[in-house]
Amino acid sequence: MFREVYQEIYLPDSTAITSGILRRWVDEGRIEGRIAIHSLLVSYFEDLARKGMSQGFIGLEELGLLRKSCEDRDGVEIEVVRDIPQGYRVSRDLNVDEVVRELARDWNATVITCDRIQYRTCIASGVKALFLGDESRDGFLIEKFFDDKTMSVHLKEGVIPYAKIGTPGKWKFKLLDSKPISRAELEGIVRNIYEVARESRDAFIEVERPGSTIIQIKNYRIVITRPPFSDGLEVTAVRPVIKLKLEDYNLPKKLIVRLEEKAEGILIAGAPGMGKTTFAQALAEYYMRKGKVVKTVESPRDMQLPDEITQYSKNYATSEEIHDVLLLSRPDYTVFDEMRDTKDFELYTDLRLAGIGLIGVVHATSAIDAIQRFVGRVELGMIPSIIDTVIFIKDGAINKVYELETTVKIPHGLREADLARPVVVVKDFLTGKPEYEMYVFGERTFVVPIKRYESKEEKRIRRSIEKIIRRYIPDESIDIDVLSEGKVIISIDPEYLPIIMGKFKKRIDRVGKRLGVDIEVRPKLS
Repeated sequence: MFREVYQEIYLPDSTAITSGILRRWVDEGRIEGRIAIHSLLVSYFEDLARKGMSQGFIGLEELGLLRKSCEDRDGVEIEVVRDIPQGYRVSRDLNVDEVVRELARDWNATVITCDRIQYRTCIASGVKALFLGDESRDGFLIEKFFDDKTMSVHLKEGVIPYAKIGTPGKWKFKLLDSKPISRAELEGIVRNIYEVARESRDAFIEVERPGSTIIQIKNYRIVITRPPFSDGLEVTAVRPVIKLKLEDYNLPKKLIVRLEEKAEGILIAGAPGMGKTTFAQALAEYYMRKGKVVKTVESPRDMQLPDEITQYSKNYATSEEIHDVLLLSRPDYTVFDEMRDTKDFELYTDLRLAGIGLIGVVHATSAIDAIQRFVGRVELGMIPSIIDTVIFIKDGAINKVYELETTVKIPHGLREADLARPVVVVKDFLTGKPEYEMYVFGERTFVVPIKRYESKEEKRIRRSIEKIIRRYIPDESIDIDVLSEGKVIISIDPEYLPIIMGKFKKRIDRVGKRLGVDIEVRPKLS
């Protein structure tokens, strides 16, 4: 009999192959006997590879390397077996790891696995098992491409590897080598990524699709793409270079009060790489320090947050499940990172109307674009009930803050009184100046910018204030807004704020009193 000739038979499952640890044990002489690879395991990896799944390519590559390692060592033999456990029939629906376990029971063989659940199942059912839990001997290979200033690393077969160096909005490209990276070298890096992801406690495979994989390892978000989805094997690794507290943003006191007392439907918007998620992290931790219960919904889970904040993955639950969990766990605030499709916006709306504080993160080229992403998805009049504060991030700093309100009026630019209708007014939060109006006319929704022209009196007030201020501060470092209600907002770069708030403060107050306006000095947001 097969089992009588060899003292020990090993049946590896899929995890023992893809991790590469079994091959390493053979190379190091730590295992002897016969390694039986089930043909269903080979077919499983082949099927995944044909679908463009990374684990399929890794499995087939590792099987080839394992065979070579066994051939090069005495005392170890490898063969492909096709036996089926008692009670099973050959089917494409068979769970290959379950087949390996049950066949090991029939043969009194040992299952080799890197899966703790598989190992515990074997022990519980009386099947011999060997758990290979060593961490990668090569370390985490992708880390060698990063230094303290590296934001992201981009590796593609046949292309010289390069990285983005700097901070959001202030980065540059840097070549990491003088020659293109080869397919074999990149495949080795991909195998290492899977190995580390499987063994590390703070790592998980977030998304596995034909042609693409998203893996989170520590604070690295790694995207792997393969043909036919991409025109070549590519690995992109992104890592946050800075972690800020809300206090580091030097926010105006008025905005701090707003975030603490009134803002519950918050949108954080900005272009990719501008620092939206960094600000969302800071805001989530700020609310946590204020004694609020905070949770996140992410895809993938790449926010670096304290253990007190639970992070949910949108990839492992339906919108209905997330909705039920959040309503039953009753968080004060939920951070909804990377809102993209209609289901995300519907979930945000539903949770907000249920009374949960929401912080949504969206891609947008301007603050008004972020609001318009809700137009058509919800009734226009409901938008101010869903969104009360919009924060636009540019180059890692707050560039614009909007607040929304609904009123019944004649829309800006129209004259007839019978055209009065509900209008959503979008105001600059710090100055109170309306900048956009949103209303329905006929069957279309219009978003109209408000162009306000200064009166002769307002121009006189502006010139009088400029005459004094610009003696001490460069033109590009100051903005003066003359409001129609007798108020002037002076926004100054923070570095010049001590000058105005110091010895020149009384002089500015006297000018305001003479002109009959109330002058308020604020730091510029960016």
